[in-house]
Amino acid sequence: MNKIQSYIEKLHNLDDWDTYLMQESGLPGTRANLELMQAVAEVGEESQFLHWLSFTPEIATVNTPQEFLACCGTVGLGKLVKDGKTEYLKQLRLLASDPRWRIREAVAMALQIYGEQHMEVLITEVENWAKGNNYEKRAAAAALCEPKLLNQKEQVSKVLQILETITCSIMEIADRKDEGFLALKKGLAYCWSVAIVAFPDEGKQRFEKLMTYDDKDIKWIMKENLKKDRLKRMDQEWTELMKQKIK
Repeated sequence: MNKIQSYIEKLHNLDDWDTYLMQESGLPGTRANLELMQAVAEVGEESQFLHWLSFTPEIATVNTPQEFLACCGTVGLGKLVKDGKTEYLKQLRLLASDPRWRIREAVAMALQIYGEQHMEVLITEVENWAKGNNYEKRAAAAALCEPKLLNQKEQVSKVLQILETITCSIMEIADRKDEGFLALKKGLAYCWSVAIVAFPDEGKQRFEKLMTYDDKDIKWIMKENLKKDRLKRMDQEWTELMKQKIK
C-alpha cells in the first residue's frame, strides 16, 4: 500500500478531518504533505472542499496548517471539475492569482486531475488562461507540462503552441520585477524541457525558434531548460549544441 492509499484508508475512519489534516500537513515547513493532499482530493466531498476554501489569505497565512486546508480545497476542485462540475474552473482561475504560492501550485495540481481524463478540454480551457495575467499564464503552463498527461502527439503539439504563445508574450511585459512575472518565468524554466521530451521533433523546432529572440528573460528561460537532465537523456548532442549556441 502506498502513502496515498494509506491516507485514504485513514480518512475513511475519521470524523474530524480538519484537525488531522492540520496535524499531518507538514506545515510550517519546507514541504507540504502532497500525498495527503492527493488523498483528500480523491475521497473528499464538495462541501468539505468549499469549507476549506473559506480559509482565505487573511485567515490562513503562508506556511501554516490552515493554508494546507486551503490547498486541499483547491486541489479538490479538480475532482469536482473532472466529475462534470466545470463551473468550478472559474474559481480555479481566480485562485491561480492567490498571493500564496502553495495555493497557486494546488491550482496546477487540480487542473492535472481534470486533464487525466479530459486533456483535450483542459487544453481548450487553458488557451484562454494563456491570454490572461502572468499568474494565469504560469498556471496554464504548469498544468499542461506534466509528463503523465503528454502521451498523444496531437495534444502535445497544442501544448507546445500554448507554451510558445506564453513565452513570446514575455516580450510585451514591461514590469519584469512583478511577482506574477517572476512566478511565470520560474515556471517556464522547466516547462519547455517536459514538453520537448514528449514530442522532440516539434519541441526542438519551436525551442530553436525562441532561442533567436533577443530578450534576456527568454534567453534565461531557454538556458534553464537546457540544464535539465531530461533533455540530456533525450538527446545529449542536441542539448550541448543548443547550450553553445545560446551563450
